[in-house]
Amino acid sequence: MPQYIFAYHGGTIPETKEAGEKAMAAWQSWFEGMGPAVVIPGNPVGMSKTVTADGVEDHGGANPLSGYTVVSADTVEDAVSMAKGCPMVADGSGSVEVAEVIEM
Repeated sequence: MPQYIFAYHGGTIPETKEAGEKAMAAWQSWFEGMGPAVVIPGNPVGMSKTVTADGVEDHGGANPLSGYTVVSADTVEDAVSMAKGCPMVADGSGSVEVAEVIEM
């Protein structure tokens, strides 16, 4: 079955312990709902560096990556359907880019 990477952009850092617990519960519920389709739960990521032929920039570019997950799905449409349930999408604080992982 094909695998797809969910590249997360945006999101917010919870300001209180209670908000953090609520956010974690939302993510856990979403992952549990996808069940065995979650191949690699992934993690949030820190600030990135952008490397080009012209040099290195100390920021994540126009739309920095904030985390990732890898899922398995029959089609990209199925993966997109799963991504629509992402807590960042649901609360409007971020977006999910979906791309198929191409086996080499």
